[in-house]
Parts: sequence; C-alpha cells; structure tokens
Amino acid sequence: MILTDALKKIIVLSLIVFCAAQTLSAAVSVFDFDEEEFAVNSLWHRVLELPKEKRPKVALVLGGGGARGFSHIGVFKILQEEEIPVDLVIGASIGSIAGAFYCAGIPMSKVEELAKDITLQSVSNLNPVSMLSMLFSEKLLSNEEIETFLDENIGGLRFDELKVPLVCVATDLNTGERILLREGSVAFAARASATLPGFFKPVEYRQRYLVDGGLSENVPVNIAKLFDPDIIIAVAVSADISKNSTDNVFETLMQSIYIQGKALDAENLMLADVVIRPDVGGIKTVDMGSAYDTIDKGAFAAKKAAKQIKMAIINKTLERHLIE
Repeated sequence: MILTDALKKIIVLSLIVFCAAQTLSAAVSVFDFDEEEFAVNSLWHRVLELPKEKRPKVALVLGGGGARGFSHIGVFKILQEEEIPVDLVIGASIGSIAGAFYCAGIPMSKVEELAKDITLQSVSNLNPVSMLSMLFSEKLLSNEEIETFLDENIGGLRFDELKVPLVCVATDLNTGERILLREGSVAFAARASATLPGFFKPVEYRQRYLVDGGLSENVPVNIAKLFDPDIIIAVAVSADISKNSTDNVFETLMQSIYIQGKALDAENLMLADVVIRPDVGGIKTVDMGSAYDTIDKGAFAAKKAAKQIKMAIINKTLERHLIE
C-alpha cells in the first residue's frame, strides 16, 4: 500500500483531530464546543488542498419540478459557500435549465435576479389566449422562448465550453427512451429536456421527437451512475401529490405525471449518497411568483445537508487512498 504525502498528512491530521476532540470534549460543559464539527472542518480543509485528480468525483443530480426547481439556485449558493466541489451535473426538466446556468459559471446573484422576473409568458407562449387557441386548432404551443432566454443569458455556450460538464435528460416521445444530451447547444438541450408534453411541441432532434426528461427519469440518479462518480448528491424537488389541486385540465395532467413518477423517484433516490430535499412539495409547477421563497428553501435544505456531504467526501477520500 502506497500513500501519497497529502494523504499521509490527512491521516495524521485525523488522528490529531480525534485526540484533540477527546481532550476538548471535557470542556463542553463549560464552552459551547462541537467536537464533531471541529473534526469535520479540519479534515475538510485538508481534502480541499488535494489536487482535483486525487479527490473523489462528485456528481450533482437535479430533479424536475417546474417552479419548485428554483430551489436548485439556493442549493448552488450553499455548495459554493461551503466550497463543495461538483465535477458533473445531470439534469432533468427544470434541473437541466438550472444546471445550464450553474455549469456555465453564471453568478448566482444574477440567476436570482433572473428568477425574480421570469414568468411563463416570458419563456413560452403559454397564456389564456394561446390555450384557448390550442383547444380549437389542436396545435401545440411553442417553448422556443426558453432556448432564446438561455442563449441570451449564458452566452450561447456549447457543452464543450461549460466550466462543469452537464448532461441533460430528455424523453423520446415515440419510444419512451431516455435521451442524454451532452453535445452541441446547451440552450437547445435544456429546452428539449424541459418540454412539457401535451402543451408544447416536441423538439425535433436527429429524427427523434423529444419531450420532458422527467417523464422517463425525473431524478436521474441512474444516469449519473453511468459516469461512475464516487459521490452522488441528488436534489429532489418532487411534488407532494396529496397537496395538489386537480381543478382543471393542466393540474390533472400534472398530477397524473407526478403519480407515474413517484415510485421511480423513490427508487432512484435510494441510489444517491446524499439527498437534499427542499420543502417545496406544496408549490405548484407554474407558481413562478414564489421564486425567492423557493430559493431560500433550497438553501436551507442544502445547509442542513452540508456536513453529511463533506463527511461522505472525506470518507471516500480516505477509503480510495488507503486501498491504493
């Protein structure tokens, strides 16, 4: 067994920290001291000092959920504040759109501002008039505006120009297959991944007709595993089906989709190392007006999970290098 100098330092440090924590634990009754927090933080700084190739590969999986996906922005903010590295992002539906901003390196302050002003009308032609027209003409609506919006705000980037690799998951409407988009225009791929069937025209791609990735894999942890990461962090923004209204055609359709995906979501989440669960289950898919509150819920959930994520990365770091 050969240990690198960096790992020797980490192991020695872990022993020192353990002994120090044991000594200091006697002072807990006098001082407000969290020895576990102290140990994790000390080891975490050492992990961050490792070269990228020496630390575990971390994949971040972003689930679909319409307006509930604004909580992904809050998650990004905390991951950046806590210096938690992300080496790969897998997104479905709104997860692909949020992932596009993160992987492009757009400051989260700017993304928050965009979220505050976004409406369904600004990224699609979904409005009462067009809905009525759709019913009479039987022609689906367009969501090309999503692609335009993304292109304008991430600079028309292609996948090979992103700062963090991104995979957008879409669904082939004719076969039900999961389609992984990871080359060409990022805005086009994110749009395809977030094209709600039944309302928007499928996106044509290589003789396929693509719609929302959430139909086949709403929290695509299975997809992340194909890339063999060491740690998978999943962000689940699924609806709480018990709180959903079914008063109209749109809400009934969405409820049907949620019911269909509930069991698959649970199965996928079991495969993740850490699951971040923002408390957004009661927020409607189209409730764009609650963006800031939803972002805060994402940040709160990510903050709660930060220590667990760090511990998973620390343990995997030691495990990997002790085996070598």
